Amino acid sequence: MMLSVEGLTVRYGEKTVLDGVSFSADEGDWLMIAGPNGAGKSTVVNAVSRGVPYTGRIQLGGLDIACLRPAALARQVGVLTQSHSLSYAFTVEEIVRMGRYSRSRSLFSREGDDGGEEAVEQALRLTGLAKLRRRSALTLSGGEVQRMFLAQLLAQEPSLLLLDEPTNHLDLVYQKQLFALLREWLARPGRAVVSVVHDLSLARAFGTKALLLDRGRAVACGETASVLSSENLDRVYDMDVSAWMRLLLEQWSA
Repeated sequence: MMLSVEGLTVRYGEKTVLDGVSFSADEGDWLMIAGPNGAGKSTVVNAVSRGVPYTGRIQLGGLDIACLRPAALARQVGVLTQSHSLSYAFTVEEIVRMGRYSRSRSLFSREGDDGGEEAVEQALRLTGLAKLRRRSALTLSGGEVQRMFLAQLLAQEPSLLLLDEPTNHLDLVYQKQLFALLREWLARPGRAVVSVVHDLSLARAFGTKALLLDRGRAVACGETASVLSSENLDRVYDMDVSAWMRLLLEQWSA
């Protein structure tokens, strides 16, 4: 088992954001984390990447992540957040190359990083950024920034991807390309993906497993179709989710 999370609890003062959440992801899994706003979805990603204090147990490849040094964790886990703050005029290529820091002797050094150049080139090509490599990051659109940080993540070459709303700022063309790219990335041995999603159709189309959260607690976890069932979704969202989805789909039937 690649990722095992048991009894994950996160509190901010008196407020409990996650309450005893447990789930797992095996090699080849694409785990979709769904739920309404405030359910604790992004906090799961922050906890697994050690971005927030937590109680419970998180293991990666049988090792407790609390015992891993930051560089060792970065060689195994890559994180793509919802939004990014840019205040420096580095080029696209320079920012993508930062994904190699855990495999180099220093942040901007290329010494000791065998295969680093190839990884950066491939990441730029896969995300469609090769022609923008010399551009200042400050001149990019929101979608281009999202693709740039995805390229940084791919250059990092982790075994586990943690994606918080990965299609944020992306138009339909790049949404389609992104999910196809991730599916291709996942096909290689020793890899898994955990994604926070709002789009339930994407979750059902691409997820092999799902975790449904509501107010910090796990409602269901397991095979995607059974977790994201009409019964579970209607209860969590307090509405007829299937009817709403069918209504939207009908707009394309003419």
